[in-house]
Amino acid sequence: MTEHSLWRFSRALHRAINERQPEDLENLIDDDVDWAIYGPIDMFPFLGARHGKAAVLEVCRQIADNIRVQRFDRESIMLGVDSAASMMRYSLTALDSNRPISLRLAQFAQFKAGRLLSMRVVVDTFDLVEQAIGRAIHLPKIA
Repeated sequence: MTEHSLWRFSRALHRAINERQPEDLENLIDDDVDWAIYGPIDMFPFLGARHGKAAVLEVCRQIADNIRVQRFDRESIMLGVDSAASMMRYSLTALDSNRPISLRLAQFAQFKAGRLLSMRVVVDTFDLVEQAIGRAIHLPKIA
């Protein structure tokens, strides 16, 4: 049995972010990759949609300039032949403030010939924004 593409991509992504080694990641991304991380783009400009290998590699460099992955846990995962979906919890450190950030997300990936073809990530943005600004956000009660 061969290793699923998600495991190779995941290892390479974390090396690209934490160790600034994007070389392995380049070989695992399709030239026409379609990538989107849904979250507050105004606060985190590296979130949002990108298309093409060069744009995705640039996003990975921007992420590496802003955070460090301390730990991640897959809460649940479903693997298909060329697809994967997972719920994950990350422990990050913001490099500018050294502030810890706990993040929960859902990730949906599609692969073609072992390369990432499509990535969708949905971030628990309310919690992320509260951590980034360093205080709770109080919303008005809805009647």
